[in-house]
This record gives sequence, C-alpha cells and structure tokens, in this order.
Amino acid sequence: MQIKAFLFGAAFLLAGPLSAAEQLTLSAELEPLRPYIGKTWRGQLSQPGQPEMIDISRWERALNGTAIKISHSVNQGEYGGETILFYDKKQQSLAYYYFTTAGFYTHGTMSIDNKTKLLTAEETVENNAKGITKVRSISKLSENTLTTTSEYLQQGKWVAGHSAVYTEAPDAKVVFK
Repeated sequence: MQIKAFLFGAAFLLAGPLSAAEQLTLSAELEPLRPYIGKTWRGQLSQPGQPEMIDISRWERALNGTAIKISHSVNQGEYGGETILFYDKKQQSLAYYYFTTAGFYTHGTMSIDNKTKLLTAEETVENNAKGITKVRSISKLSENTLTTTSEYLQQGKWVAGHSAVYTEAPDAKVVFK
C-alpha cells in the first residue's frame, strides 16, 4: 500500500502542475466572454425613479471551464447575487441561474452576436416581491467596457429597468454582508 501511494505521489510530482492553457480552458460557447473573466468591474447603475447605485461584479471561470460565475454587490452589500452561466446542450443556448440576497432568483437564456458583440438575454423571475416576472436585457461588449440596459415585466406591463456602464476596477471588491 505504501509503495502504491509513493508511486502515485511520485507520478503526480513528475507530471508537474497543469500548464496555463490546461488551467484556463473554456467551453467554446463561452469563449466570447473570456476577456471579462478574472476581472472585477464597476458600474454606475441607474433606474427610473431610483437613486444611482454602484455595482461591483467579479467574473470567474468555473466548473473546469464549463461555466462562468459572476458575483456582484450593489452599494457595498445592500444587495447582491451570484450567476452561473453555462452552455445548455438541450436548449442549444447559453443558460444561466441568478440567485439574490433579496430572496428571489432568475433563470434564462442568452445569446451572443460575435459580429456586433451584443449579448441578448431573457429570464424568468421567481419569488420577486415587486411583481417582476420577466427581465429582458441587451448588453454591448467592448474591449474595456460592458454597457447594459434592461426592462422588466412588472404587474403585466413592460417597464424600463436598470442601465449601467461597467469598466474594469481591479481594486474593487464584491461585498456580501
């Protein structure tokens, strides 16, 4: 038994750590989002009838490159959430789940237009206290920014949602209370 353990340990040491390429593999469907992974972003959120807020989000490679995890917090932890974005083979689409500190969650699909760098998403909202049942959003990816606008289906009517422009903020931190 000791010999087997030694041989396994020796083989592991001889193999060495994984190369950078092996560590950072990403499913082909998520590749267009690679420039945002491993970075922290700061956005000024605005929404009709609401004070402006600061949103900090952190994008990370997850689940051996088959998903992206996005954690975010608004106004130093007043609100926050986590998203897991992945490619759903059955739907032939990017899909995601978003869980919030406010007790609701969403699930939806997203598409990326590689030419225009537009992300289009539609999600269903579960357990929202304000009567929001769906969200549609469009985001524009550029080399240094992510611009997003959204609208909500609330009480049966589509209303303007939040909008934001995110820029990289390496020193910013996602805060959960």
